Amino acid sequence: MRRAIAAIVLATALLAVGGRARAATPEAVEIKTGDFTLKAVLFKPDGPGPFPTIIGLHGCESLTNRTGALSTLYSDWAERLTKAGFVLLFPDSYASRHMGNQCRSRSTIKANRERVEDVQAARKWLQNQPYVKPDHVTLLGWSNGAIGVLWAVRPRPRDPDDKPDFRSAVAIYPGCRRLDTSAWSARVPTLILIGRADDVVSAHACEQMVAGARGRSARVMINVYPGAYHDFDYPHRAVQQRNGYTFSIDGTGKVHVGTNPTARADALRRVPQWLAR
Repeated sequence: MRRAIAAIVLATALLAVGGRARAATPEAVEIKTGDFTLKAVLFKPDGPGPFPTIIGLHGCESLTNRTGALSTLYSDWAERLTKAGFVLLFPDSYASRHMGNQCRSRSTIKANRERVEDVQAARKWLQNQPYVKPDHVTLLGWSNGAIGVLWAVRPRPRDPDDKPDFRSAVAIYPGCRRLDTSAWSARVPTLILIGRADDVVSAHACEQMVAGARGRSARVMINVYPGAYHDFDYPHRAVQQRNGYTFSIDGTGKVHVGTNPTARADALRRVPQWLAR
């Protein structure tokens, strides 16, 4: 597994050399919690810090692409966020458990269990690093990772580790149906970004969830982008239909994914602003 993560880092670095320059070089890290080792990829800005820090949770496609390099979606966000002065840690929830792409299977890795456990392990590890501001650790997730973010920010008893809680969170195109029926609310300021045309997850369900949380939640905002599908923030991905997805709104497994330039530009502006506060 260590070799696999090292391969991710090497492949991502080689892509940086062959393409545009990156703001930071990825570093493989291991976070041990009991008998389990969480593998992750870390990006840091230049300088000693301490820096505000983001935990990024990948979607069902996994953290890497078919070549073993960090997905273009996450490497693009890493470049932008490190240039904006953030440390960014991507826990690899799937590869750490010897699993790959889960978009077409019912994953045994649950967003409300294993992915929340990964988030908490990552937070505790980061808050012990000298380059991290321990009171400014935030969450950012996409798709299945965004569901994990929303579960992770629900009200809960204070952690006995006595470390600062998450500062804020952003969930990009999460699935909200189960969270809505579970009377979801957030203990930290949370921003949800989703496309109106998304046929993987329902924007309406997220709007219902946010409306139901008003009055018993920390500040929650939702922005719905007209005409935007899943993966609207992916750089230069033409809209395409995919088949065989385990989850789709109409139950057929047919979904659409691809870039929406307007939604992408707005997300690239909103996310750093929300997480910097």
